[in-house]
Amino acid sequence: MTPDGEIRPFRIEIPQADVDDLHERLRRTRFPGQLPGTGWERGVPADYLEALAETWANDYDWRAEEAKLNAIPQFTTRIDGQTIHFLHVRSTEPDALPLLLCHGYPGSFVDYVGLIERLTDPRADGGEAVDAFDVVIPSVPGFGFSTPVTETGWEATRSAKAVAELMVRLGYERYGTHGYDVGAGVCVQLGTLVPDAVVGMHYATDPASLAYLGMLPEPGDDASDAEQATVERLRGAAEDGTGYLRLQSTRPQTIGVGLTDSPTLQLAWIVEKFKEWTDPTRELPEEAVDRDALLTNVSVYWFTKSGASAAQFIYEAAHAMRDWSRGPEIPTGVSVFDSDPIVRKTLDPEAQNPHWFEHERGGHFPSLEVPDLLVDDLRTFFRRVRAE
Repeated sequence: MTPDGEIRPFRIEIPQADVDDLHERLRRTRFPGQLPGTGWERGVPADYLEALAETWANDYDWRAEEAKLNAIPQFTTRIDGQTIHFLHVRSTEPDALPLLLCHGYPGSFVDYVGLIERLTDPRADGGEAVDAFDVVIPSVPGFGFSTPVTETGWEATRSAKAVAELMVRLGYERYGTHGYDVGAGVCVQLGTLVPDAVVGMHYATDPASLAYLGMLPEPGDDASDAEQATVERLRGAAEDGTGYLRLQSTRPQTIGVGLTDSPTLQLAWIVEKFKEWTDPTRELPEEAVDRDALLTNVSVYWFTKSGASAAQFIYEAAHAMRDWSRGPEIPTGVSVFDSDPIVRKTLDPEAQNPHWFEHERGGHFPSLEVPDLLVDDLRTFFRRVRAE
């Protein structure tokens, strides 16, 4: 166990017995039947899931992906009694801005691996030295290798306090933040807890996220037919798709049994969200994100047993007392993917935010779906912030 305050190098070394056990469990899965004429509207189709599970067992190479991850500097430290895992890559540019990247659910630190080189070495990617970042990517407590969770109470605010301490230990007094989903919540809390440390906050969102959070406004009398139809469609999708949230917010221990015992359930649990939340013009999850990246993310959940602890995080978040009063004014950038006017009408009704980015492509996981767009937005936003 890493003593509090000490930062130690970390390598992912999943025992071969665990890899073999995964393959054996996948091959022994009992799949349900599929009713005629039904599809994704009832959950992950049996034939699709069976084919993907077979790919995970027979074609996907965990050791190759593990080696790629281990090529990135990784570390652990203990904060508030909890092991915190993180990636930390410094830029070669002397004036690089530290940038904290916080993943959401059901994601992990894997979400951002493909951005690291572009962010730390922008000149190799057609950018300029002023766009360089030192990158810090923590695993939120309860996710990935920031497990096992040692006690109750780990949600966004407590996680933000731990991340703030992590940045202090790394010697960063001022830094930018980016997140989506749970990660956006952590970043917002950071802005409230340590406002003098955060030079700018950037987060990614999409119309479906607002619906799932219950943030869509009631259409006013002046709403167009199109706006009313959009709100009704999004609310209907959220009502139909929040079963996972209700279950984890009320009975995380129960669903945690299945997510820990069955890799096929863990696969279905995550891939369903990648189907529902990625770019709606993509028919299948692997058309929106790289298949191996998706399976690596699921593998991290499986090997760390963090399907169960992530469910506990969601339970804690649903039951946490939180002060939502407006915090200090910090420059905030917003990137909207699968954009619709309803998002800005909800979050920035007076169109006062000068750091607003709209994209027709992408969805809930932009770092995996449209990394070029996200990198451009991060460069543009923080270049403006640094110039102010």
